[in-house]
Amino acid sequence: MNNALRQMRSYAIGITAASLLIGCAGDPLQSGLDPFAPMVFKEGVTTMPLNPPNKATLAPFYVSQHTIFKFAVDTDSILIGADGVTRYIVVMTNPSGGQQAQYEGIRCDSFQWRLYGTLENDSWKENPLSSWRAIQSNVPNRYQAALAQGAFCNFNSQEKSIRAILQSLNPRDFTGGTKPTNSFGVQ
Repeated sequence: MNNALRQMRSYAIGITAASLLIGCAGDPLQSGLDPFAPMVFKEGVTTMPLNPPNKATLAPFYVSQHTIFKFAVDTDSILIGADGVTRYIVVMTNPSGGQQAQYEGIRCDSFQWRLYGTLENDSWKENPLSSWRAIQSNVPNRYQAALAQGAFCNFNSQEKSIRAILQSLNPRDFTGGTKPTNSFGVQ
């Protein structure tokens, strides 16, 4: 009987120790350590560019057959932020030749864009009312959608390679102005 009592006591100690270890692990939903919980977006500090767009590094890109504007991105201005925002200078040219330059950012995870500022009289002016907006895919001047789909994003994640972005902006490789297709090439 002594042997049976020792064995039962060993089991009881083992069960108690296991219960304590499980209890220490805690509930991930209460501890805040849930690996599946959505991440809260925290934008990094954004500083306005120091210079106007560099005409030598402007890369034109196709937006849609319905737009009358021409669009180009200054490849020297592209910044791949650790906060998940790709920032860039875009230059828009209207049919009469007038140009406007804007400093913007794109978030791939939420498919949103933000206007940080505009170039006025060769000086960058910050947009005090700047906020994140949904990227529109079904409007003629859908240049944010074209940049996101054609160069800055891999589906809903940020492209981390500047080399891949620059290669994607090459007119032969740029796909931002086309509708996405399924794996069989059907639109």
